[in-house]
Amino acid sequence: MPSTTIEPDTDSPDERKPKRDIGRTFLGYLTEANSVMVTIYSLLLAFAIGALLIIFSDASVRGAWGYFFQRPSDALSFSWQAVSTGYRDMFEGAIIDFGRLQQYFDGEATLAQVLRPISETLTYATPLIFTGLAVGLAFRAGLFNIGGHGQFILGMLGGLIIGFALDLPPVLHVPLALLAGALAGGLYGAVPGLLKAKTGAHEVISSIMLNNIATYFLVWALGTTFIHSTTSQELVSKPVDVSARLPRLLGWAGSGLRVSVGLLIALALAAGIWWLLRKSTFGYRIRAVGANNHAAETAGIDIGRTWVTTMGVSGALAGIGGAALVLGLNPYTVNPGTVAEFGFDGITVALLGRAHPGGIVAAALLFGALKSGTLHMQPAIPVEMSTLLQAVIVLFVAAPALVKTLLHLRAPRGGLNTLEARGW
Repeated sequence: MPSTTIEPDTDSPDERKPKRDIGRTFLGYLTEANSVMVTIYSLLLAFAIGALLIIFSDASVRGAWGYFFQRPSDALSFSWQAVSTGYRDMFEGAIIDFGRLQQYFDGEATLAQVLRPISETLTYATPLIFTGLAVGLAFRAGLFNIGGHGQFILGMLGGLIIGFALDLPPVLHVPLALLAGALAGGLYGAVPGLLKAKTGAHEVISSIMLNNIATYFLVWALGTTFIHSTTSQELVSKPVDVSARLPRLLGWAGSGLRVSVGLLIALALAAGIWWLLRKSTFGYRIRAVGANNHAAETAGIDIGRTWVTTMGVSGALAGIGGAALVLGLNPYTVNPGTVAEFGFDGITVALLGRAHPGGIVAAALLFGALKSGTLHMQPAIPVEMSTLLQAVIVLFVAAPALVKTLLHLRAPRGGLNTLEARGW
């Protein structure tokens, strides 16, 4: 009787498992309301709404839509031309103008002219990284630091005073001026945390009031003989000494490129905050208090101390941003309009970046590009387009349920990811 040979099963357990459909997995990720896709879809929805506003703001396009049923091609072609031209101008004003790049290769333009759009984007983004990190760090502790505006002002004044009042070599003058900005902003930021820890006063209310105090304090300080300019009758400060000014990052490429070393300082601080939150004991306390302050207190964490120190570090970040602004931008002086809305815009940057240092840097770069790009779109498109796009983006990011409903997305495991401050 012939023997029967049974072949051994050479397939490994992994080979016997059904292979995962990568395409189906990727499609499932695209149709899920996770934090990444909600952010991407928020950007796309915001630009779609911006396109509608571009169409409605153009008189010739509106006129073409008036006879849409007679000649629909006119309305569609005019609309596409207006939107594509507007967003092309935004890209050229924020990133690079390929026409100018070709002129550079032909010897008809300078390298500085080619790099100016990206330089302006980085210039506008730099202070937003500082203030975004300030708000984002407070968010991690369950706090809403809406006082970045005031902390930015105090840091700006601290850097300014050290910048013109002391006569030091650059290697000492610049770090000391930045340190003064950090101390001024940090002390001012710690006040809402201290009030919350000792009296229960909510940090949103106290920081809003401190913003107003800082704004009026700036106006008063600029009118004093110590700070007021000796060469101008307007409400402007003395200029920072040359030894305290931050070097231009792209100065080697030519004049007119405003981005300074402050950008590198901001990126270094973003990396430092990531390390602080992930690798340090203090960062663990911040995250524990932000996740559940009652459980953290039960575990032995001093809640009040964490609130005060977190708000102090948060204020220091905004303060360094204020100091870097006055030390890095010509004419190296301060007036009531210098602070702009960097403190408040930092809130939207932190929301879009979901309080993650990397996300905050990306959001700041996006908002810097929007600002630089919309300035290049004038006069055809109003500069307020940048603010509108920012507002719409944050609206969708802060309301993932709205994006999920509009696009019919699936809810992710664990529910929708929302960023919130506790303690209301």
